[in-house]
Amino acid sequence: MADSDGEYGPSDDDHGARSKKRTRDGKSKRNAATWETFKQTWEVPVGESAEGGRPSLEAEIRRRLAVDTEPVQRGIIRHMMLVLDMSFAMADKDLMGPNPYRLTVNYAIEFAQVFFAQNPISQLGILGLRDGLAITISRMGGNAEEHIEKLKAYRDKYDPQGNPSLQNALEMCRGSLYDTPSHGTREVLIIYGALFTIDPKDIQDTIKDLINDRIRVTMIGLAAEVHICKQICRRTNGDMDGYYRVAHHEQHFHELFLASTTPPVTRTKEQDNPSLLMMGFPSRKLAAKNTLVLCGCHSKPCREIYTCTRCQIAVCRLPIECPVCRLTLVQSTHLARSYHHIFPLRNWVAVSWAEAAAAGSVSCYSCLDPFPPIHEDTVMSAAEDLATGEDNSNSARNKAPTLIGVSESGRYACQVCRNHFCIDCDVYAHEKVHNCPGCQSDVRESVLARRANAAPGDGQEVNGDRDRMDTD
Repeated sequence: MADSDGEYGPSDDDHGARSKKRTRDGKSKRNAATWETFKQTWEVPVGESAEGGRPSLEAEIRRRLAVDTEPVQRGIIRHMMLVLDMSFAMADKDLMGPNPYRLTVNYAIEFAQVFFAQNPISQLGILGLRDGLAITISRMGGNAEEHIEKLKAYRDKYDPQGNPSLQNALEMCRGSLYDTPSHGTREVLIIYGALFTIDPKDIQDTIKDLINDRIRVTMIGLAAEVHICKQICRRTNGDMDGYYRVAHHEQHFHELFLASTTPPVTRTKEQDNPSLLMMGFPSRKLAAKNTLVLCGCHSKPCREIYTCTRCQIAVCRLPIECPVCRLTLVQSTHLARSYHHIFPLRNWVAVSWAEAAAAGSVSCYSCLDPFPPIHEDTVMSAAEDLATGEDNSNSARNKAPTLIGVSESGRYACQVCRNHFCIDCDVYAHEKVHNCPGCQSDVRESVLARRANAAPGDGQEVNGDRDRMDTD
């Protein structure tokens, strides 16, 4: 019997067809096959290019314009439990890339950083779902570094396994949020990748207990919509939809995850009633030379300490709850960073070429980056409008603006101070600073001028105008 290797060995023609092209330096070069570079249309996330990457600044502005910026009552002192699905479902490569488990933990690490950056006087706890149990990863606390260290250690030590149990997770969240004060919100954020849940008892009883304890549940699905998940989110949020979303791709998952950093709107009557909360504002102190002080929160030696204004106990960082007298210790900057959620910065409007020519803006008001030059035909058309009376020197700055996603002139105008900014400053002001540079500078100048020329009885009006401009 002939050898099979000899019968089916490649021929000389096959070798010639498979021969690789050679470059001048003698290295082989092979063109990629079509199936290696082909990409389905549904594999390209919305807002991204075919080459991948995050959405552009223009796409970010379009997304932000869809957000309502009306001032509403929100709870700035939040108590949230983050629940991560770590069952065997998170090992499925069809969910979110080759390793959805590590992707979820990495997004949770970023979420902890952004959460405490935007909510510095809030607290966060983290749980994990695996083997039918709810495992504590990090207890309720206000230190982002501790949560991040626990998440990294758990990610490198354990792999996803076992079945998930929503009821065990919700019951454990109830126990963690039971002793939280009534002036703060009670929230649960669940990242769920499975399509089922194995519960020891009736989960409907748990849903009723969540409603009685005023605990809101928000869920992000990674696979498909599950009816019980939608029912939990709807019933715990006042029979309102929008609190259970299914991520379409990685970028969408990232946006849904970070969207939970914004405090929810207050709807319950108990939280609508105004109440006073006692806080302490300690100052930083240095220990004596060649000495260390043990902090009362972690029992660690440190040189820089903050002394409680009530019991004089030393703590190592702020914000924190005093371990002895339970007084909330914060700084004024922490309250200022939480304040922008109640009065968000209004969206800036796109500036047309005619408005840019009428205003004569040549550079950004904030960073002084030069704008694209105005074309001569645009200047002439604007001058004709001025001559015919269709436009005047103040109409471009005083008429009602129209919210347009992307500006053709590269300029974006604040609706209050009417100054023009570039797209980089637009995104930075709305996402990081949460204040308009033009409004802040105009307020100071107008207040100083009015105080110099105002009568003694006009002081209240000056302060009212200042407060109004700050809230805008």
